[in-house]
Amino acid sequence: MTGPLRIDPDRDLVLECQGEPDRGFQGAFRQLYDLYKDRVYNVCFRITGNATDAMDASQETFGILHRKVGAFRFESKFSSWVYRIAVNASIDIKRRSGARAVASLDSMRSSAVDGSSSLDIRDEDTEAPAAAASRHELEIDVQRAIDRLSPKMRAIIVLRYLESLSYEEISDSLQISLGTVKSRLSRAHAALDRELTPMLDRHFIN
Repeated sequence: MTGPLRIDPDRDLVLECQGEPDRGFQGAFRQLYDLYKDRVYNVCFRITGNATDAMDASQETFGILHRKVGAFRFESKFSSWVYRIAVNASIDIKRRSGARAVASLDSMRSSAVDGSSSLDIRDEDTEAPAAAASRHELEIDVQRAIDRLSPKMRAIIVLRYLESLSYEEISDSLQISLGTVKSRLSRAHAALDRELTPMLDRHFIN
């Protein structure tokens, strides 16, 4: 994996962090935290489905990163490692909580640090009020459909379509084969199709 090692944009920061083990949550690690905190929270929020579990998963993610960054050996990209920890922490917390609360798009927008995690299916920036209301309702329906997926399927949808990771990056992040990535994504698509078809019919046919 020499390619990712050469181009890993976080390499210098990680090496600097490894060289200052007594600095605690300061210095280079603080920069890594600032760089990834939004992405980690948004991934955790999408997978857990609520702000409380997302915050717990985010804190657990950065706790693990802080404890283990010194042992990171660039066998994968640092970002892949971050996503892997965030996904695993989110799934573990989701299992422990035993809750499958469905979070509305409005709550996601208000909870997310920025707008990168919100669904946006607009074709144009300017819409009539009626069209905007219909789009907003459709966005909520789409998000509810995503929330009904299993945590593992939700994770692969989040990484592929919200974080824009390639199949190879997802494989690296989740430590699964490319074949498993494609198979799991196909199953997630099929599950979403079952949920979304009646919703889309309601929005575009009626």
